[in-house]
Amino acid sequence: MFVTRHSNVVDLALREKLWHLYRCAYQQTAEATVTHEMLEQSEFNDQIARDSNRVWVVWCDSLPVAMTLVSTDVRATRWLSDIYFEKHFPERFKAGQVHYIVWVVVDAAADVHGANSLLARQALSAEARDGALLVFDVPDLHQPGPKGGAAELLYRMAKMVGDVELLPLSTQRYFALDFATSARTNSVNGSNQADNSQNIDRVVLR
Repeated sequence: MFVTRHSNVVDLALREKLWHLYRCAYQQTAEATVTHEMLEQSEFNDQIARDSNRVWVVWCDSLPVAMTLVSTDVRATRWLSDIYFEKHFPERFKAGQVHYIVWVVVDAAADVHGANSLLARQALSAEARDGALLVFDVPDLHQPGPKGGAAELLYRMAKMVGDVELLPLSTQRYFALDFATSARTNSVNGSNQADNSQNIDRVVLR
C-alpha cells in the first residue's frame, strides 16, 4: 500500500474512484448515525476540488482503499461554526491553524488497521508541521463514551508524529418528539366523530 496527497481533484477517472470508495465505505455510518450525512456526489466533487482541502488516499495497487479529507479553512465548511473558534481560539483562528477532518473512510475489505495507520501517519504529520488545531467529530457508533473509542485511537496515532493534546470541545445529543400515538388517537377520534355525525344526520333527516 502507498499514500498519495491531492487537492483540486478534477480528473474524472480519479474522482469516480474516490466517490465509489466514499459511497461504499460511508454507507454503514450514514445508516447508523443521525448527524453523519452522506454527501451527494456533486457535494463530494466540490469538496475534493477545493484548493483549501487536503485529500489523502491509501492505494492497494490501482484501487483506493482509504481516504481522508482535511479542510484547512473552516470558514469554507458548513459543518463547523467559525464564530465559535474565533471566540475560543482567536489566535489559532486568525493564523488559519483551525483545520477540520471532514471525513475518514476505509474499505472494509482492505487491511483496515494498516490502511488507517498509513493514512494517519501521512495526514497527521502534515497537520503537526502546520501546528494545527485539528478538529474532528466522532459518532456514537465509534465513540460511545468520553474515554477510549476512535478519539483515543486518533490521539495515540497523533502522538507518533508530534507533541499533541486531546481537547474535548462539545457534545451534541439529538432527540425526537414522536407524535405517532397522538396521530393514531386523533385518527380514531376523527373516525368516531364522523360516525356520530352520520348518526346525527340520520336522526335529523328522519
